[in-house]
Amino acid sequence: MRPRHDDPEIPDDVTPQDLDKGARNELKTLSKENADGVAQHLAMAARLIDSDPALAHLHAMSAARRAGRIAMVRETLAITAYETGDYALALRELRTYRRISGKDDQLPLMVDSERGVGRPERALELGRSVDRSTLDVPVRVALAIAMSGARLDLGQTEDALLELQIPQLDPKRAFSYSPALFNAYAETLEVLGREEEAAVWHDRAMIASEALEQSAADDEGETMVVVEEFLEFDDEPESPVAVAPESDDQPGEEPSGEPAADEKA
Repeated sequence: MRPRHDDPEIPDDVTPQDLDKGARNELKTLSKENADGVAQHLAMAARLIDSDPALAHLHAMSAARRAGRIAMVRETLAITAYETGDYALALRELRTYRRISGKDDQLPLMVDSERGVGRPERALELGRSVDRSTLDVPVRVALAIAMSGARLDLGQTEDALLELQIPQLDPKRAFSYSPALFNAYAETLEVLGREEEAAVWHDRAMIASEALEQSAADDEGETMVVVEEFLEFDDEPESPVAVAPESDDQPGEEPSGEPAADEKA
């Protein structure tokens, strides 16, 4: 593909294969040349999102100019926009992603983006618009955290705490989402002036995080399919942690640019 003057540079060592295979499959409607270029920009966005979100965003915009009708591309653009603080763009792109994909998995980020543009009431309305039982558990947890934040924005501290009192707020079991949930609960307790309780939940978040890191280190080198794991532990930090695979019956079971014309095979 002819390079565009405003495209960020792609290092020589970055290839289309650096993008996850499942994501590459979504690009099959594009010509091979276009798909390869989009894949490289998406791979760079993923590589840079934590260290340089602004540059990651430029790569996402380049991908979106070439493949704006691909849901995953619009999702990537939304995430990078969110990470750079452009919540209005993030919200617009998330709406597009939702319309194209038919999925609600980015609903928590949509709620947070509504908060980011100063509309906590609309954030709450959006969060209530979906039956949470239809969402995957990690998405439910992320939504609870976002809804709690919107309550805090409105000064509804007690309600903010209630938003987080979900079945997954279980101090004896730690899933990948538990540290964020425990910390959000602790921070809300701090706002309420319940410092001692907050300290307990911060400790629980730290224990869960350390145990999950250890579990990941133990699994290094093994091929794994995105499987959530939970760890069981007692309240005392000294207690050993048991690792087990997550099952379906978890607790509480439960670009800114226009799309380019070259999106055809």
